[in-house]
Amino acid sequence: MRYLSIVFLLFISLKINAQELFVVTEPASNAPAGSLSVRVGQSLLENQMENGNVYNLSPEVTWGINKNLMVRASAYLNDMNNGLDLRGGGVYAKYRFFSVDDLQSHFRMAAFGRYSWNSSAIHQEPIDMMGMNTGFEAGIVATQLIKKVAISSSVSYGQAFDNNNYKFPDNLGNNAVNYTFSIGRLMHPKKYTSYKQTNINTMLEFVGQTITENGRSYLDIVPSIQFIINSQARIDIAYKKELYNSMHRITSDGIFLKLEYTFFNVTK
Repeated sequence: MRYLSIVFLLFISLKINAQELFVVTEPASNAPAGSLSVRVGQSLLENQMENGNVYNLSPEVTWGINKNLMVRASAYLNDMNNGLDLRGGGVYAKYRFFSVDDLQSHFRMAAFGRYSWNSSAIHQEPIDMMGMNTGFEAGIVATQLIKKVAISSSVSYGQAFDNNNYKFPDNLGNNAVNYTFSIGRLMHPKKYTSYKQTNINTMLEFVGQTITENGRSYLDIVPSIQFIINSQARIDIAYKKELYNSMHRITSDGIFLKLEYTFFNVTK
């Protein structure tokens, strides 16, 4: 109840020019048409199996094919076996199928899908297509932008398969429903005078999952700050905190750092 109160207070305190570029979730908007972006995501998460932390590294390349379609390729590395090793990769696509644009707001919906492959041993209950499991995910996301505030939510279904030579454990559920809710606000500049102005956004994101076979679930909260420089370079800093969990997880709380640079009009 305390966390629901925090969300309610955020809603009533935020005044209705924002950018819908969230840190750990995807909005319904796509990468700019004809653009190519390179991103390096990093996280340092608490290791629940032994003392210490797990370092994850995820280089990504995103191509904005047109205003409605984008694709992304990712690689997943971590140091769980006493060295930074490549664990797998994935491909992601998002298609925006609905858009209503107004002078100071817009509403968009998109369908997305992901396929990932991984060679890690399977030790945890949560299904993680971005670094731990082989499988697919498909879902829908909706995003509302009103002046300086962006609100986004998604729901998806995921199914995990065997990880290369590691069979998926019979005692774990391999089907899950994922859900997210995100809210972000443009804090600076108060008034635009040039595209070269540095934008500062603050965000609050909620990420959860429920295993369909047994009903076990988790819910994380992720506050973050984001800097956008010259409308091309992006720096994200976030902290993930577990709010609720009934699963066995390898990692939980930790910090995120993402660096991204976008090249415009590359493929036009």
